[in-house]
Amino acid sequence: MLQEKVRDALRTVIDPEMGIDVVELGLVYGIEVAPDNAVAVRMTMTSPACPLGEFLRESAECAIRDAVPEAPAVDVALVFEPPWTSDRISETARRQLGWPEA
Repeated sequence: MLQEKVRDALRTVIDPEMGIDVVELGLVYGIEVAPDNAVAVRMTMTSPACPLGEFLRESAECAIRDAVPEAPAVDVALVFEPPWTSDRISETARRQLGWPEA
């Protein structure tokens, strides 16, 4: 399924500050695949003031383009509603960070 290929591609995008991929950090809010295979991703940052926002957005877009060549278009949009909270971090990422489980 194309949506899973996109999610796998996003798992290669690592937040340099945390050392964990954007999927496990809960930064990916949505993945949509149109009938023509165009991909649209909604993702956020841990803070609207994150200096790495554009870097991570571009990295996500490149990762998807590389992993999903059948997508004629890829759009990764940064959104800040709803605001990200640490509740979105996966249990795997929590363990990697040494945080208690939710």
